[in-house]
Amino acid sequence: MIMSLKVSFSTASDKGRKSINQDACAVSSPKEPYLTTKGIALVLADGISSSAVSQEASQTAVSGFLNDYYDTPESWSVKKSATTVIKALNAWLYGQSRQSIHRYNPDKGYVCTFTVVILKGDEAHIFHIGDARVYYLHQGEVQQITEDHRKIISAKKSYLSRALGVNDSVEIDYHRIAYMTGDSFLLVTDGIYEFLAEKTLQTQFQHNQPETVAQCLLEQAYQEGSEDNLTAIFCHIHTAPKRDEKARLEDLTTLPFPPHIQPRMTFDGYEVLREIHISHRSQVYLVKDTDNGRQMVLKLPSSEMRQNTAQLERFQLEEWVARRIHSPHVLKACDQTRKRHYLYSVSEYIDGITLRQWMLDHPNPDIEHVRKIIEQIAKGLQAFHRLDMLHQDLRPENIMIDQQGTVKIIDFGAVRVAGLMEINHFILEEEILGTAQYTAPEYFLGELGTEKSDLFSLGVIAYEMLSGRLPYGAGVARSQTRLQQKRLSYVSVIDEDKAIPVWVDGAIRKAVQIFPEKRYDEITEFIYDLRHPNPKLISQERPPLLERNPTRFWQGVSFLLSLIIIVLLLKLDS
Repeated sequence: MIMSLKVSFSTASDKGRKSINQDACAVSSPKEPYLTTKGIALVLADGISSSAVSQEASQTAVSGFLNDYYDTPESWSVKKSATTVIKALNAWLYGQSRQSIHRYNPDKGYVCTFTVVILKGDEAHIFHIGDARVYYLHQGEVQQITEDHRKIISAKKSYLSRALGVNDSVEIDYHRIAYMTGDSFLLVTDGIYEFLAEKTLQTQFQHNQPETVAQCLLEQAYQEGSEDNLTAIFCHIHTAPKRDEKARLEDLTTLPFPPHIQPRMTFDGYEVLREIHISHRSQVYLVKDTDNGRQMVLKLPSSEMRQNTAQLERFQLEEWVARRIHSPHVLKACDQTRKRHYLYSVSEYIDGITLRQWMLDHPNPDIEHVRKIIEQIAKGLQAFHRLDMLHQDLRPENIMIDQQGTVKIIDFGAVRVAGLMEINHFILEEEILGTAQYTAPEYFLGELGTEKSDLFSLGVIAYEMLSGRLPYGAGVARSQTRLQQKRLSYVSVIDEDKAIPVWVDGAIRKAVQIFPEKRYDEITEFIYDLRHPNPKLISQERPPLLERNPTRFWQGVSFLLSLIIIVLLLKLDS
């Protein structure tokens, strides 16, 4: 049985002994599908007392976050979604202060502390700016998760070192905690925690119902003499979701596996025209929709996948990905107009050839043609990256070129979706999903990839299109330690027989650097440098012959050594 996240919570906020309440708080516990894809959000903000408008800042920050967070793409990770929204809120608050105050003073503007806890799957994602606090209760022990962003001057004087709306940019603390059934989280402002010890908090957790904890803490802090606004959010985890392999497999086999497919048969409203590709993972056929005559591609899982939960999930993930990416350079999923009786997917038919076939047909392409193809692949990759996805298996066989010259990325079986990783841990398997020759070196160290990993694969493809070989040969796949990777040497793409500019070689060299931190930060930078000479990448001299043509270099060395030996022998004879 699959268990969903179940919690109970309480919130309380009061002006206390002050004339106005500058705090704001809220909890959003949405229904499905948002409960699974986005989670439950606990949000708290505390305005600064020196500002007359900080209560507006607090209220805007809380309501704005909840409105915008749930509108971010479901493929985005919690970290990317929340960080993007918080930065936008910060920019808006800062802009409001600049407009409304002639001489901007951070002590008078739209400024507040801001703390968010998002419960998604079985993990809590904590985002924090300011001096509110998040406590975590686990197995009877209370732990403070956040750090107070407050600079202490003296016993009576201090100031916030970080807050929302102070500057045009904001630094956000981020924590990620795996919680269990029975755990609890508490968010409180300084008006409460400065007057209650952690032991007191623990007592309140243990002796009150979750629905009353927040109000009890507020009242006790007031009784202890708090002179500040008082705000608390308490959340108790009744059920933390856990999905076992058996439950996932039962989900996936709700639809039966397809029957044996043969050309000219009719299958679920599709006429099978011919076989396109068969592998141990899938069977791909060209089909025609019997309703409208449109040609499509039908993809079925192979019978070998029946007991492979991870592969079945990846099969279903392909269609999920295709329905969410909208780019002329990425394969499109076709709308399902009829009831589906079996496990399969349907996508657009691309009348063309793979990039691999194109490379075989064009062994010596001109550099401009290569640029145009690489630029289109890059646009497709950017469509993945905007949705916090990595392709992870970019290679010539997974790129199609149609009759009009449009380039499209296909095959999403290795795609990593950040947002789904937080609820489907099967994606964390250790096996390398991409093809070794095009896989970034960091994968062979057991590290998770980044957008720079896809960039590496793109750079390898550009290199191969121009040279017909790989920049490190088979060395990357064989190097599974950092020391081995340090020994790898890039071989220049420049060839004595090909007119390839030195600066193009420099751009490719940077894109395929062994260590990610040395690569381009953005794919667009690589694409720009393929067309525009970058002085930083141009050496004063051409790359040495050893890099340009290792074979000729060693032939030359051998010839010189032979001459030396002959000369020495002649001297000995004389």
